[in-house]
Amino acid sequence: MSNFNRWIVLAIVSSALLLIAMDMTILYTALPSLTHDLGASASEKLWIMNGYSLVMAGLLPAMGTLGDRLGHKKIFLLGLLVFTAASLLAAFSPEPYILVAARVLLAVGASMMMPATLSIIRITFTNPRELGLAIGIWGSVSSGGAGLGPIVGGFLLEHFWWGSVFLINLPIAVIAFVLTLLYVPNHPGNKDKKWDLVSSIQIMIAMVALVYSIKEFARREGSLTLAIVGAVIGIIALLIFIRRQNNSISPLIDLSLFKINGFSAAFITALVGMFGQIGVQYIVTQRLQLVEGLSPLRAGLFTISMPLAALIVGPLIGSILHRFDLIRVKIAALLIAALGMGVYLWQFDAGIIGQIIGLALLGAGLGIGMTAASHSIMNYAPPEKAGMAASIEEVAYELGGASGTAIIGSMSGLAYTLAMKIPAGLHIPENVKDSLDEALLAAEGLPSQAAEALKEAGRAAFDQSFFVIIAGVTIFFAIASLIVGLIGARSLLNWCGREDSNLHGG
Repeated sequence: MSNFNRWIVLAIVSSALLLIAMDMTILYTALPSLTHDLGASASEKLWIMNGYSLVMAGLLPAMGTLGDRLGHKKIFLLGLLVFTAASLLAAFSPEPYILVAARVLLAVGASMMMPATLSIIRITFTNPRELGLAIGIWGSVSSGGAGLGPIVGGFLLEHFWWGSVFLINLPIAVIAFVLTLLYVPNHPGNKDKKWDLVSSIQIMIAMVALVYSIKEFARREGSLTLAIVGAVIGIIALLIFIRRQNNSISPLIDLSLFKINGFSAAFITALVGMFGQIGVQYIVTQRLQLVEGLSPLRAGLFTISMPLAALIVGPLIGSILHRFDLIRVKIAALLIAALGMGVYLWQFDAGIIGQIIGLALLGAGLGIGMTAASHSIMNYAPPEKAGMAASIEEVAYELGGASGTAIIGSMSGLAYTLAMKIPAGLHIPENVKDSLDEALLAAEGLPSQAAEALKEAGRAAFDQSFFVIIAGVTIFFAIASLIVGLIGARSLLNWCGREDSNLHGG
């Protein structure tokens, strides 16, 4: 393949990846609008957000393996078709449950495309330096695309209705489909490779049940019984999945890869990075609109320093990554992200410039971390397991994104509920304690003075919960860097042990 064609292939798969990444976060700025127009409850709102990432995370291992079996180009093309049809359904959804179903269908299409993007890159680029740069671009598009989602969504909502955030997918998907037919080479898959859909269903049940348990526990009137049942089902499904993988000749996920310290560190870095990015963007864009009163576009633009930093830093690091110890790069990335959150928290009430710098540091740290994680995971996997390795990494991304929205969203909701004090003399439904959206909606039917009192109470409660969550994420990044460092130290000790054994003839 010519040098020109290789970079055309990278552009094609990156455009598809951009759509997938943006769809994780593009609803952040559209959420208040669609919640109002569709009358979605707080629980429906979280499922609209989480359904996409959860279903995709559950299907990714199966789709990655299917790509190894049938060929990644075929699966990529089919995924583009499904993604396009689902985007149309989502754009014109008349009810919240139809939008949830459309988001699930979007996840099916995305789960077909995403492992194929990284596998196609792995097959196309054979030069180590070019491969590092290509993976750096891939990683920056993944993290940067998620950061651009709220900005694109905000721009569209300035001129169109909320359904436009899904229609924007159509022209890009169609162009990518045509260019894939023309430029992406066919690589025959391994027909002998088994496709284990049962395992994929098991892991999806586990993740959905565990996230449901978290949501139910954090809900103001949630059932403790249902939360416990969800947790038990999730844990049992996860244990069954692990047992099935360990006993399988051709496992959906080769769990032995996690015995490789560098691979485990990369998985944790990817998981933690997406957890922080998606969760932080979710709560920041919600606050900017609901508390600060910014328009969707201005709320999106406020956070632009995060994706810009990731988009710039990712390729630069990717091109020189082969010169550095990857464990140290991952530790530094997570510490930079923690520093960014610390700066943002410090400048919370001080001014916009400090907050923008904090978000830029967060984006830079995540851009570095995603690139290093992608490089490690793909390097440790043999070529015939490229699809599996890519799907494992993307499971980390999607699981991190889904849990980031679910856990941070749910914990923020719980903190809001505990902090929210209904002003004396107001006889309004208790559901105003569920979310600031509910409080603002209830205020629309009150006299001006009472409405303003309720809005102020809701905004104050949201700010209290916001401060607690951002502080928690800062600590979380710092702890994650320590864990990655300990894994690196264990890897060094193992290496030293082998060297000592060799020296003594062991």
